[in-house]
Amino acid sequence: MERKAPGVLYLCATPIGNLEDITLRALRVLKEADCIAAEDTRHTRKLLSHYEIHTPLVSYHSHSSESKEEHLIHRLLQGENIALVSDAGMPGISDPGADLVRQALQHGIEVIPVPGPSAAIAALVASGLPTHKFVFEGFLSNQRKTRRKQLQALRWEQRTMVFYESPHRLADTLRDMLAEWGDRPCTVARELTKLHEEFKRGTLSELVEYYNENRPKGEITLIVGGLPQEEAAARQQEKWADLSLTEHVAALVAQGVEKKEAIKQVARLRGISKREVYAAVHEA
Repeated sequence: MERKAPGVLYLCATPIGNLEDITLRALRVLKEADCIAAEDTRHTRKLLSHYEIHTPLVSYHSHSSESKEEHLIHRLLQGENIALVSDAGMPGISDPGADLVRQALQHGIEVIPVPGPSAAIAALVASGLPTHKFVFEGFLSNQRKTRRKQLQALRWEQRTMVFYESPHRLADTLRDMLAEWGDRPCTVARELTKLHEEFKRGTLSELVEYYNENRPKGEITLIVGGLPQEEAAARQQEKWADLSLTEHVAALVAQGVEKKEAIKQVARLRGISKREVYAAVHEA
């Protein structure tokens, strides 16, 4: 008996607020799929009803059992096509969809993204902060001690940073960022594409003051400027200030840098000639 070819797992981006923000391709895939795996079937049913799509729905969320994941993989292996959606935006970003994708790929199932809305990208491009290099950090921990450690680890990050945050934690998170990083440019994007969409742009200190007095509602994306290059250079100088040239070279070599390259890097970091570093190392 000939074995059926596996189906396809489609990752369909859905609106993050405004129901008009969905592609024609996504609508076609949702109509033609054998079933739609949704993070919240009640939420997704509103979208499907709006576009008169009657494809069967199954739930797939962070509390789904392994058996639910295995059931979806089994259906894919039997040749069914499944469209995976999240409550809003692209599935697999800050939701359990990534686990299903990994399982599908391990079973040789084709995974096809159907691009569309993303709160992170929408907020970033409208923030006014640099977009040529950025890093997406998702949700920080809701435990303050852990959150502070996460922020400490990002202290040297020079790229623009993108976070998701809940409204009731926003003020605390902004205060922690200010405490760990000092003042930085920041944009708070709230309720993107919805009726009460709002952008608050300023510095961390200004936004801390604002949100201490104004409790936000709705879904929030936070965009924060990275460590300025000149400040990064100054901090780098401070970092090595207590080391001799020989110790500085040795520290880089211990990190796996070739000795010749370490000498070049020390000279560049300290603004001195390679000859001077070379001499110090070979006199030691």
